[in-house]
Amino acid sequence: MEDILKVEHLHKEFDGFSVLNDINITVKKGEVVVVIGPSGCGKSTFLRCLNGLEEIQDGRVSLHDEVINPNKKNLRKTHEKIGMVFQSYDLFPHKTILQNVVLAPVKVQKRNKDEVEKEARKLLERVGLVSKADNYPRQLSGGQKQRVAIVRAMIMNPEILLFDEVTAALDPEMVKEVLDVVLSLAKEGRTMIIVTHEMAFARAVADRIVFIDGGDIVEESSPEEFFENPKSERAKRFLDSFKYIK
Repeated sequence: MEDILKVEHLHKEFDGFSVLNDINITVKKGEVVVVIGPSGCGKSTFLRCLNGLEEIQDGRVSLHDEVINPNKKNLRKTHEKIGMVFQSYDLFPHKTILQNVVLAPVKVQKRNKDEVEKEARKLLERVGLVSKADNYPRQLSGGQKQRVAIVRAMIMNPEILLFDEVTAALDPEMVKEVLDVVLSLAKEGRTMIIVTHEMAFARAVADRIVFIDGGDIVEESSPEEFFENPKSERAKRFLDSFKYIK
């Protein structure tokens, strides 16, 4: 598989405080990388650095050898290629679900509205929400809104999808419906980088686990190796905190 995203010696600071330290990672096309670690370890910041939402103090992030720079005028193109789904759904409350989904491809990518709407309905059907196309966000549950947010990212046809704790704001009974959608994307070969606290999901979906603590990559391995035989004491303590049962 070809390398699609490369992170080299990434260093990120906030007000002089180091958040990410010399991060190096390469993601291949079709690979699912799951990033886990304790709260505040830099996971979400890492994702935001990947698509140029955060400036970095040192190192580089490149997509197909093209450096991602938050200050470049073509950053919009980067956001089209690297889609991101956040904890908060960020849907426009005054627009219907269908309008929310088609807005960016029509306005930003200048695609044909009728064709985009047709594709949007197919994607909404895939996640079980085509019947909600004419509803407004306030009429949907949290899990439904998060599935719409995933569709909104997918319709831009990105090369990579980033997921930042997409179930963190959901009630427990809504978590599975969202994770099932992400799992289906993994099975069809989508390139994804996922930040999650759902350990069973991480093990099921990942090709590779990256464990971050204190802004450092402490461990990187297959899900089987990480969950069955973590190398570092820090990873062992982290897994114990979830009362993980082998």
